[in-house]
Amino acid sequence: MAIQGPIAIGFDQVFPHGCYVVGEIEPVKDFDASTNGRFVQARDKTTGEPVWQIAVMDADPTVKAAQKTIAVKILSAVQPVPPAPLPGSPFTPVEFDAMTVTAYVGQNTGRLAWSIRAQAMRAPRTATAPTRQTTTTAKDTTTSKEIAA
Repeated sequence: MAIQGPIAIGFDQVFPHGCYVVGEIEPVKDFDASTNGRFVQARDKTTGEPVWQIAVMDADPTVKAAQKTIAVKILSAVQPVPPAPLPGSPFTPVEFDAMTVTAYVGQNTGRLAWSIRAQAMRAPRTATAPTRQTTTTAKDTTTSKEIAA
């Protein structure tokens, strides 16, 4: 098979309605190297960069509540800083650059899951939320979220 490792994907394919910061930036723990009382931060196997994690909420209104919060891992030599929140709003919209996804089988569920990584985090390019892209053919209507899944 030609696909080996992470698959490059665009932000709009993962979050067509955008996403919002709902957690703090945290270093990801390397469970193999860490011991009791000694924390070792995980590093990307390919680049060697430290791995950070932030929880975001998917703004897609069709996503079930239990699936709205997603962890995005960011590869960066220094701790990333989220963009400023919108004035007068508790929400902080965010976008990610150079995203990849890696499929894996969840240990607890036995279902296909996705690990999402990015190289950078930034404020959205536009103030308006992205709209859902729809492709219509004579036979069916498919959303970009369904295509990405």
